[in-house]
Amino acid sequence: MSDDEADPELLALLRQHFQGKLNLDEEPETGVLEGAEYVYDNSIDVALNMRATKNAAALIYEQMQQKEFSTATWSEHELHPKAKDESTVAFIFTMDLLNFSFWSLRPEDERFAVSYKDKTWTGYWSLVASLQRALEEDIPITDPHYWQNEEECNLDSLRYIFRSSTDEEMPLLEARLACLREAGQILYEKYSCSFTKCIEAANKSAAGLVNLLARDFDCFRDEFKFEGRRKPVRFLKRAQILVADIWACFNGEGYGEFKDIDKITMFADYRVPQILASLGCIGYSPPLQALVMRRDILESGHSYEMQLRACSIWCVELIRREIKREHPDAKVNAILIDFFLYDTMKQLEAQGKETIPHHRTRSIWY
Repeated sequence: MSDDEADPELLALLRQHFQGKLNLDEEPETGVLEGAEYVYDNSIDVALNMRATKNAAALIYEQMQQKEFSTATWSEHELHPKAKDESTVAFIFTMDLLNFSFWSLRPEDERFAVSYKDKTWTGYWSLVASLQRALEEDIPITDPHYWQNEEECNLDSLRYIFRSSTDEEMPLLEARLACLREAGQILYEKYSCSFTKCIEAANKSAAGLVNLLARDFDCFRDEFKFEGRRKPVRFLKRAQILVADIWACFNGEGYGEFKDIDKITMFADYRVPQILASLGCIGYSPPLQALVMRRDILESGHSYEMQLRACSIWCVELIRREIKREHPDAKVNAILIDFFLYDTMKQLEAQGKETIPHHRTRSIWY
């Protein structure tokens, strides 16, 4: 397509806008997998080992069968909400609005951690524990009205809600406050202050809900330009994991019923690339390997970082395809594989069995 030609997608969007028909497509596609494949095809710093990926597919399937890993596993964790109602939808929306950047450069006993119910929680679980603790203290942390109240919801109140049992504060508190503010405003203006209205607007389409989040909420628009590609590469990690968490929590029913849930890809963060590298599925160029091993900071949107994220998405897709090829009746998708790999990596971390560090990027995207 030359620079002189009109962009057909943009023309269709403008036509819809001026006709007052700007709706989600009948059969929406997120474009995440397409972008990931493009980056993989053009990657020079991250490569896939096909033999290791095939072996990993067999290992992952076997272990998922042994552990009876399914959507039910999500609700079994003591910190995840158990009720199947609108309050749980609000909890999950808040959780994934803030579900980013928990890693620390400090030693394990000095990193940001939350004490709750006689246990110490780190990483993602520190967020979930903080939200549950706040609700028990009658702080309406999952209410969009609260997010818009600048007197009650501010940096000081967030410092209290996310107070740490160590000297390290939760990272990016100001950015988390900005996410709450923006989401509260959008929900107020467009969705009657309830995320359930977003779910209804998506008409049981997982891809449609992901696209809605990326369209209406800046803080969910996780996409970057990649050299040689006209369209941005979309990762949409938090938008996708939000849809996946709702699907898993509600077991694919009620608020969690989506007709196209298998369009959701792996969630491109820093943990799953780490275990894929540990399994030998992905390998790094010497400069990237050195950077990761030194635990250097990798800027958000850097070519290295985009290759790591995109190749991980494509790798999990190939693992999914291999499992389905060997076991056509298997109830498995990229979401369940991601959940399983993430949980496995966290277990290895707790046991001190990490063979390679995760890459370190500080951003709101993951």
